[in-house]
Amino acid sequence: MSEMRFTKDHEWIRVDGAEGTVGITDYAQHALGDVVFVELPAAGREVAQGAEAAVVESVKAASEVYAPVSGTVTAANAALQETPALVNESPEGDGWFFRLRLADAGQLAVLMDRAAYDEFVKTLE
Repeated sequence: MSEMRFTKDHEWIRVDGAEGTVGITDYAQHALGDVVFVELPAAGREVAQGAEAAVVESVKAASEVYAPVSGTVTAANAALQETPALVNESPEGDGWFFRLRLADAGQLAVLMDRAAYDEFVKTLE
């Protein structure tokens, strides 16, 4: 069974075994507006927890996407190159950014679960 965890920067990671799928939350895509371009990391790239891993550009602004945990990128979502609007249409589904092999599953402990993230978002409204 996979578990989802969230950062205060509005990234999510869905963990399944030793691999995680990363994207941005619905809250983040709403704040950005219409996504027009996504720069994704290449497979094999090492990313550190909290470091920039990707870039998302909207009609409003460009924003960094940070790695929720450290690891090695195993795949990028090629569909976003053709259809960046998937980020708006399905931010926690088909609009995922990249997958990575976790370097340290213990890093997940500092991330929020869905309930904690939902409470965090309420403080921003």
